[in-house]
Amino acid sequence: MRDMDSVVSLLERPVYGMAEVDDVLRLRPGTARRWIDGYQRRRPYPPVVRLEATGSDVVTWGEFVETRLLAEYRDAGVPMVHLRPTVERLRDELGVRYPLAYASTWLEPHGNELVRRVQEEAGTSQRLRFVVVRNDQLVLALPAQRFVDAVEFDQVVRRLQPERGLRVYIDPERQAGRPVVRSVPTEVIAELHEAGDPVEQIAELYALDVDLVNEAIRYESIRRPRTATAV
Repeated sequence: MRDMDSVVSLLERPVYGMAEVDDVLRLRPGTARRWIDGYQRRRPYPPVVRLEATGSDVVTWGEFVETRLLAEYRDAGVPMVHLRPTVERLRDELGVRYPLAYASTWLEPHGNELVRRVQEEAGTSQRLRFVVVRNDQLVLALPAQRFVDAVEFDQVVRRLQPERGLRVYIDPERQAGRPVVRSVPTEVIAELHEAGDPVEQIAELYALDVDLVNEAIRYESIRRPRTATAV
């Protein structure tokens, strides 16, 4: 288990630019910047992820993780900025910069209870709630559960799946944070396949299961539909 200094260091590690976050998470261009750094449309809208707007294009691992969670709510039909009061209160209560990146927020009962209380105090829309009461039990809302199912924790999120259902992972300490299967970047696999290399040959080259190679190609076909072909 990581010590607290290494946890903070991991969360503060630069991993992407704003446009890369949109690309990796399949967000509309400009979405990551609006969520992470805020935007102005007639009036200023403060960021959800950052404490305040900085204008920086550099996205840390902690910011990327929280954006990955927000991506599960992209179809909620409610502006994401409405989540800011909940996130602000969680920061204050937990005393950490990235409260949505910590295992205790999602995996421990006291974390869920805290989230429930904070949501109610902030008047969070039902569509944007992280935890809900179902059959008299406090459980994660479906988008939050999908996020938890797509990440691996070691106090904080250590690695995550950018696309649910595919065994493609992003690890800030491996391949500079590029999406990979095992340790092989998905874009490398897709490029070889586009060049005409059979899936079986790619699998043998990198000592991967054929299914993993197919999932890498599938991810790149979803991420960049005009430049990759799914199998």
